[in-house]
Amino acid sequence: MSQRRVVQDFEVILEPEDGGGYHVYCPILKGCHSCGDSREEALQNIKEAIGLWLESAQELGISLPEREVISIRA
Repeated sequence: MSQRRVVQDFEVILEPEDGGGYHVYCPILKGCHSCGDSREEALQNIKEAIGLWLESAQELGISLPEREVISIRA
C-alpha cells in the first residue's frame, strides 16, 4: 500500500545578502533557515529544509504551530 503524500503551503521570506546570494527562512517553523547563490537555489534548499523540519517534528511528536491570518486597515 502506498503512502499518501499531503501537499502543504508554507510562506518563506527571501532576503538578498550583501555579498550576493539569498538567505531564506520559513517564519512559522522556528529555526528553519537556508540560503543559496540564486533565488532558485535558495528556494530549492528551503524546500529541503522544510521537509527535514517536518520529518524531525513528526519523529519527536512536535505538532505544527497554529497559523492565523489577520487583516489590518491602515
